Amino acid sequence: MIVVTGGAGFIGSCLVKLLNDKGVHDILIVDALGTGAKWKNLVGKSYLDVVHKTSFREELLAGEYGAEIEAIFHLGACSSTTEQNADYLLENNYRYSRDLAEYAEARNIRFIYASSAATYGAGEAGYNDQNFALKPLNMYGYSKQMFDEWVLRNGLETKFAGVKFFNVFGPNEYHKGDMASVVMKSFRQVQESGVIRLFKSYKPDVADGEQKRDFIYVKDVVETLYAMLQFGEVRGIYNLGTGLARSWNDLANAVFTAMERPAAIEYIEMPVALRGQYQYFTEADMSKMQQTRIYRPCMTLENAAKDYVRGYLMKNFEHY
Repeated sequence: MIVVTGGAGFIGSCLVKLLNDKGVHDILIVDALGTGAKWKNLVGKSYLDVVHKTSFREELLAGEYGAEIEAIFHLGACSSTTEQNADYLLENNYRYSRDLAEYAEARNIRFIYASSAATYGAGEAGYNDQNFALKPLNMYGYSKQMFDEWVLRNGLETKFAGVKFFNVFGPNEYHKGDMASVVMKSFRQVQESGVIRLFKSYKPDVADGEQKRDFIYVKDVVETLYAMLQFGEVRGIYNLGTGLARSWNDLANAVFTAMERPAAIEYIEMPVALRGQYQYFTEADMSKMQQTRIYRPCMTLENAAKDYVRGYLMKNFEHY
């Protein structure tokens, strides 16, 4: 049995779809569905059961699961970069992860977990996944950094695989609200007004819309996660991005092109609360991943935006 925490979420549900496509159906989904629309990501998927994240942790620690667990994809977390409740983030993102990791380590279960590029903060120390002396800009990033540090402190990078996701976008993020990708938000803005609104730059050496991020399509992400399951010798903490930073202007233009609409970009003020924790540049150093047998080139921003916009968003949010 393969456990996917966050299995009804954005990346988790896309991974379940890929596992199904590969003939894997012995899947236990762990999540908290609540009253939102996240459950829709499970429609059409094949799996054994859905267990609430709290119940799963309790049952796991009580010994209710045995040798049937082959692997754990730990993708569940509070991924809101604006979450202010530090105690919640510590419990949900750090301690929960630690409990699952200790269980997996004690039973030699393959453990593949989600870290984040948010650990890199403003990028003062670069984006090299062999450097862990980092200063995250928000509590979400710090909660992820804490778990990475715990893994390293206990020598578990020789057993586990951690993945620092950069800016992931694609189908099945429809439930994410304010945390949805700018691709999805831009598509909706164009539908409503014909204009995409981007934050102004507050750095004199960076023009408006020229802030850059490493945007990666969710289909590329889950292919890499599946490859990590297949090749258990791939261990350690890895960046997962395209390795090429692109500007918000590039992203907006890719959306306009995919929608076959004329480009019209408006630059707006950034909320004051975000200005001190805003990343102006991210770019995954992929050299460590490139040395493994699972490395695969990613789709370009333009091709990925076209697939997402035309294959999903323009079809009334069909799920992947």
